[in-house]
Amino acid sequence: MQPSDQEKQTGNSSMIIDGARIISYNFSEGERPGGMKVRAKIRIVSGKQADAVNAAQAEAIRELLIWVRQQRRQPPQP
Repeated sequence: MQPSDQEKQTGNSSMIIDGARIISYNFSEGERPGGMKVRAKIRIVSGKQADAVNAAQAEAIRELLIWVRQQRRQPPQP
């Protein structure tokens, strides 16, 4: 997924809020699952705030991987 392949939102792509930079992208039609509208919003932070964000993201990824593993173990439903 390359930023050049996505539509950059100029209205809020460079907002600075409390020292954090926010970058927003809308995914193009070819990148959307089932025609769903998808938007990614990325907040760039540093220092202790970045450590807290990294810990939260690591926990969310861990939960997702556990869920995926459980789904693979279950037999498909008719």
